[in-house]
Amino acid sequence: MTPYLYDALDKALIAELRKDGRAAISTLATTLDVSRGTVQNRLDRLVSSGAIQGFTVRVHEHIESELVRAIMMIEVIGKSTTQVINALRGLPELNKIHTTNGAWDLIAEVQAANLSEFDGVLRQVREIDGILNSETSILLSST
Repeated sequence: MTPYLYDALDKALIAELRKDGRAAISTLATTLDVSRGTVQNRLDRLVSSGAIQGFTVRVHEHIESELVRAIMMIEVIGKSTTQVINALRGLPELNKIHTTNGAWDLIAEVQAANLSEFDGVLRQVREIDGILNSETSILLSST
């Protein structure tokens, strides 16, 4: 199977979908100045190739006023990064896990329904074998 090569149109389509993941095919076609069939074919290929892994809803912050979002920096012991990542993937409150360089080995994006759930997530992370240290910063506002 030949890997799918992404071109400027694919990238423009993804950019438009990031603005509005529910945009109509006809709207996307007009914006990108291509036919509806081209947009549909590209969209189908992007989904089937795994470039687009799903569509999501962005909710106004007033709707989820109790939601707690944070960034967690994690230091891993020795060569246990893969083991730690696999354990972290099991926590649904961790939206994304990033490997990085510098003082911290991993950065996790945390989203919990409330402070109590957030506290539970921190507790679960601290119990994972292979984690030496962590530091978490709650995101207070976004612009």
